[in-house]
Amino acid sequence: MTAETSDADVAEIETTDDIVADDTTTPSDADSADSAEDSAGTGDGEDRLVEEGEVAGDYLEQLLDLLDFDGDIDLDVDGDRAIVSIDGGRDLVKLVGKNGEVLDALQELTRLAVQQATGERSRLMLDVASWRADRRQRLSALGSEVAHRVAENGGREELDPMTPFERKIVHDAVAAVDGVISESEGVEPKRRVVVIKR
Repeated sequence: MTAETSDADVAEIETTDDIVADDTTTPSDADSADSAEDSAGTGDGEDRLVEEGEVAGDYLEQLLDLLDFDGDIDLDVDGDRAIVSIDGGRDLVKLVGKNGEVLDALQELTRLAVQQATGERSRLMLDVASWRADRRQRLSALGSEVAHRVAENGGREELDPMTPFERKIVHDAVAAVDGVISESEGVEPKRRVVVIKR
Protein backbone atom coordinates (compact mmCIF):
# COMPACT_ATOMS: atom_id res chain seq x y z
CA MET A 1 0.00 0.00 0.00
CA THR A 2 1.12 3.55 -0.62
CA ALA A 3 0.85 6.71 1.42
CA GLU A 4 -2.06 7.83 -0.77
CA THR A 5 -4.27 4.86 0.19
CA SER A 6 -7.69 6.16 1.24
CA ASP A 7 -9.85 5.14 4.18
CA ALA A 8 -12.14 3.56 1.60
CA ASP A 9 -9.32 1.12 0.84
CA VAL A 10 -8.28 0.76 4.46
CA ALA A 11 -11.85 0.07 5.57
CA GLU A 12 -11.97 -2.88 3.18
CA ILE A 13 -8.94 -4.40 4.90
CA GLU A 14 -10.06 -3.52 8.44
CA THR A 15 -6.97 -4.85 10.16
CA THR A 16 -4.64 -2.66 12.15
CA ASP A 17 -1.59 -4.35 10.60
CA ASP A 18 -2.44 -2.93 7.18
CA ILE A 19 -3.32 0.64 8.15
CA VAL A 20 -1.28 3.31 6.42
CA ALA A 21 0.26 6.43 7.89
CA ASP A 22 -1.55 8.98 5.69
CA ASP A 23 -4.79 8.98 3.79
CA THR A 24 -7.26 11.39 2.28
CA THR A 25 -10.70 10.79 0.85
CA THR A 26 -11.94 13.05 -1.92
CA PRO A 27 -15.27 12.84 -3.72
CA SER A 28 -13.63 10.96 -6.60
CA ASP A 29 -12.19 8.37 -4.17
CA ALA A 30 -15.62 7.79 -2.65
CA ASP A 31 -17.24 7.56 -6.11
CA SER A 32 -14.74 4.97 -7.33
CA ALA A 33 -15.20 2.88 -4.18
CA ASP A 34 -18.98 2.99 -4.63
CA SER A 35 -18.79 1.96 -8.28
CA ALA A 36 -16.47 -0.93 -7.41
CA GLU A 37 -18.99 -2.11 -4.82
CA ASP A 38 -21.88 -1.76 -7.30
CA SER A 39 -20.15 -3.89 -9.92
CA ALA A 40 -19.10 -6.60 -7.45
CA GLY A 41 -22.60 -7.72 -6.47
CA THR A 42 -23.54 -9.75 -9.56
CA GLY A 43 -23.35 -13.37 -10.74
CA ASP A 44 -20.88 -15.72 -9.07
CA GLY A 45 -19.77 -13.00 -6.65
CA GLU A 46 -23.28 -12.65 -5.27
CA ASP A 47 -23.64 -16.43 -4.96
CA ARG A 48 -20.39 -16.52 -2.97
CA LEU A 49 -21.65 -13.73 -0.68
CA VAL A 50 -24.95 -15.53 -0.14
CA GLU A 51 -22.99 -18.67 0.81
CA GLU A 52 -20.88 -16.59 3.25
CA GLY A 53 -24.06 -15.24 4.82
CA GLU A 54 -25.55 -18.70 5.20
CA VAL A 55 -22.39 -20.09 6.82
CA ALA A 56 -22.24 -17.08 9.14
CA GLY A 57 -25.94 -17.45 9.98
CA ASP A 58 -25.47 -21.12 10.93
CA TYR A 59 -22.44 -20.27 13.08
CA LEU A 60 -24.24 -17.43 14.86
CA GLU A 61 -27.39 -19.50 15.38
CA GLN A 62 -25.33 -22.14 17.19
CA LEU A 63 -23.68 -19.41 19.27
CA LEU A 64 -27.02 -17.89 20.26
CA ASP A 65 -28.30 -21.35 21.24
CA LEU A 66 -25.19 -21.95 23.32
CA LEU A 67 -25.60 -18.60 25.11
CA ASP A 68 -29.37 -19.14 25.42
CA PHE A 69 -30.00 -15.75 23.73
CA ASP A 70 -33.06 -15.02 21.61
CA GLY A 71 -32.51 -13.36 18.27
CA ASP A 72 -33.55 -13.38 14.64
CA ILE A 73 -30.77 -13.65 12.06
CA ASP A 74 -31.20 -11.72 8.81
CA LEU A 75 -28.93 -12.26 5.80
CA ASP A 76 -28.37 -9.74 3.00
CA VAL A 77 -25.83 -8.70 0.36
CA ASP A 78 -24.76 -5.07 0.03
CA GLY A 79 -22.29 -4.36 -2.76
CA ASP A 80 -19.34 -6.68 -2.24
CA ARG A 81 -20.17 -7.71 1.34
CA ALA A 82 -22.41 -10.21 3.00
CA ILE A 83 -24.42 -8.48 5.73
CA VAL A 84 -25.59 -10.48 8.74
CA SER A 85 -27.84 -8.89 11.36
CA ILE A 86 -29.08 -10.25 14.67
CA ASP A 87 -32.13 -8.53 16.14
CA GLY A 88 -34.91 -9.19 18.57
CA GLY A 89 -33.64 -10.38 21.94
CA ARG A 90 -33.15 -8.25 25.08
CA ASP A 91 -29.80 -9.88 25.88
CA LEU A 92 -28.31 -8.96 22.50
CA VAL A 93 -26.84 -5.70 23.81
CA LYS A 94 -24.31 -7.89 25.67
CA LEU A 95 -22.99 -8.98 22.24
CA VAL A 96 -22.25 -5.33 21.37
CA GLY A 97 -20.22 -4.32 24.40
CA LYS A 98 -18.67 -0.95 25.14
CA ASN A 99 -18.14 1.04 21.92
CA GLY A 100 -18.88 -2.10 19.90
CA GLU A 101 -15.77 -3.97 21.11
CA VAL A 102 -17.57 -7.27 21.68
CA LEU A 103 -19.35 -6.89 18.33
CA ASP A 104 -16.02 -6.34 16.55
CA ALA A 105 -14.57 -9.47 18.15
CA LEU A 106 -17.68 -11.49 17.28
CA GLN A 107 -17.48 -10.24 13.69
CA GLU A 108 -13.87 -11.46 13.45
CA LEU A 109 -14.80 -14.87 14.88
CA THR A 110 -17.66 -15.13 12.38
CA ARG A 111 -15.33 -14.19 9.51
CA LEU A 112 -12.91 -16.91 10.64
CA ALA A 113 -15.74 -19.47 10.75
CA VAL A 114 -16.72 -18.50 7.20
CA GLN A 115 -13.10 -18.68 6.03
CA GLN A 116 -12.73 -22.13 7.57
CA ALA A 117 -15.87 -23.35 5.79
CA THR A 118 -15.28 -21.72 2.38
CA GLY A 119 -11.50 -21.49 2.20
CA GLU A 120 -11.72 -17.79 1.32
CA ARG A 121 -11.21 -14.67 3.44
CA SER A 122 -14.52 -13.03 4.29
CA ARG A 123 -15.33 -9.32 4.56
CA LEU A 124 -18.82 -9.86 5.93
CA MET A 125 -20.32 -7.19 8.14
CA LEU A 126 -22.07 -8.23 11.34
CA ASP A 127 -24.59 -6.02 13.13
CA VAL A 128 -26.29 -6.78 16.42
CA ALA A 129 -29.37 -4.95 17.72
CA SER A 130 -28.90 -2.38 14.89
CA TRP A 131 -25.86 -0.96 16.68
CA ARG A 132 -23.77 -0.51 13.50
CA ALA A 133 -26.71 0.92 11.53
CA ASP A 134 -27.37 3.48 14.27
CA ARG A 135 -23.66 4.27 14.56
CA ARG A 136 -23.42 4.77 10.78
CA GLN A 137 -26.31 7.22 10.88
CA ARG A 138 -24.81 9.19 13.80
CA LEU A 139 -21.34 9.34 12.20
CA SER A 140 -22.75 10.45 8.87
CA ALA A 141 -24.69 13.24 10.59
CA LEU A 142 -21.57 14.21 12.57
CA GLY A 143 -19.42 14.37 9.42
CA SER A 144 -21.97 16.51 7.63
CA GLU A 145 -22.40 18.85 10.62
CA VAL A 146 -18.65 19.36 11.08
CA ALA A 147 -18.13 19.84 7.33
CA HIS A 148 -20.78 22.57 7.17
CA ARG A 149 -19.35 24.26 10.26
CA VAL A 150 -15.81 24.26 8.81
CA ALA A 151 -17.09 25.46 5.41
CA GLU A 152 -18.82 28.38 7.14
CA ASN A 153 -16.19 29.29 9.77
CA GLY A 154 -12.97 28.15 8.09
CA GLY A 155 -9.99 26.52 9.77
CA ARG A 156 -9.91 22.85 10.65
CA GLU A 157 -11.65 20.56 13.10
CA GLU A 158 -10.41 17.25 14.53
CA LEU A 159 -12.78 14.47 15.49
CA ASP A 160 -12.33 11.75 18.10
CA PRO A 161 -10.31 8.63 17.15
CA MET A 162 -12.27 6.09 15.10
CA THR A 163 -11.88 2.73 13.42
CA PRO A 164 -11.11 2.64 9.66
CA PHE A 165 -14.73 1.76 8.88
CA GLU A 166 -16.03 4.64 10.99
CA ARG A 167 -13.58 7.08 9.40
CA LYS A 168 -14.78 6.05 5.94
CA ILE A 169 -18.37 6.92 6.89
CA VAL A 170 -17.26 10.37 8.05
CA HIS A 171 -15.07 10.90 4.96
CA ASP A 172 -18.04 10.06 2.72
CA ALA A 173 -20.28 12.54 4.57
CA VAL A 174 -17.63 15.28 4.35
CA ALA A 175 -17.09 14.60 0.63
CA ALA A 176 -20.73 15.53 0.00
CA VAL A 177 -20.14 19.10 1.27
CA ASP A 178 -18.54 21.66 -1.06
CA GLY A 179 -15.54 23.67 0.08
CA VAL A 180 -14.04 21.20 2.57
CA ILE A 181 -11.86 18.10 2.53
CA SER A 182 -11.13 15.45 5.12
CA GLU A 183 -7.94 13.63 6.01
CA SER A 184 -6.99 10.99 8.54
CA GLU A 185 -4.15 11.77 10.91
CA GLY A 186 -2.38 9.84 13.65
CA VAL A 187 -1.57 6.22 14.30
CA GLU A 188 -3.98 3.45 15.25
CA PRO A 189 -5.77 3.21 17.59
CA LYS A 190 -5.70 7.04 17.91
CA ARG A 191 -6.18 7.74 14.19
CA ARG A 192 -8.77 10.46 13.61
CA VAL A 193 -10.54 12.41 10.87
CA VAL A 194 -9.59 16.07 10.36
CA VAL A 195 -11.91 18.32 8.35
CA ILE A 196 -10.22 21.27 6.60
CA LYS A 197 -11.58 24.18 4.57
CA ARG A 198 -10.23 24.20 1.00
